[in-house]
Amino acid sequence: MFAAENGLRGDPRLQAISRAIRVVPDFPKPGIMFQDITTLLLDHKAFKDTVDIFVDRYRDMDISVVAGVEARGFMFGPAIALAIGAKFVPLRKPRKLPGEVISESYVLEYGTDCLEMHVGAVEPGERAIVIDDLVATGGTLSAAIKLLERVGAEVVECACVIGLPEVKDRRRIRGKPLYILVEPRLLDECR
Repeated sequence: MFAAENGLRGDPRLQAISRAIRVVPDFPKPGIMFQDITTLLLDHKAFKDTVDIFVDRYRDMDISVVAGVEARGFMFGPAIALAIGAKFVPLRKPRKLPGEVISESYVLEYGTDCLEMHVGAVEPGERAIVIDDLVATGGTLSAAIKLLERVGAEVVECACVIGLPEVKDRRRIRGKPLYILVEPRLLDECR
């Protein structure tokens, strides 16, 4: 579901968020139109609006865990968690967390990867959302859902700032709702 389909149609904040995201052609390899959120983070108002929209959505949903996917989910997740009174749980790449972890491997279009979470970070029955900056096919989000469900959490929804429309038909997120703020804008000057 897009934010514009959920009562935010015509909301000027969505246009400002979209404009604040820089499109970098041919990065990290030719043919990729990289959606760079670092420019969004530099725009105080657009960054605040991004967090505020998520906070408004999740404030009254009894969420106790905001799980952020490394690394860009870490930029939005903690602020959302603080605002809604939830804990922030980082989902990290292998060997980044000290102590005992559980792992979930997943397949990407260009290989495999893995997410890890501290044992005991999430308790059975806790209600969680998963946050990341961008969703393409959903492989990373699916791994995050599996990781949280393995410890008995209820994943209520996944949330991303950007959704790539060209892979929407290949998205797999284990039947969970997906909330997306904007689709990327393709700039003529990038072609």
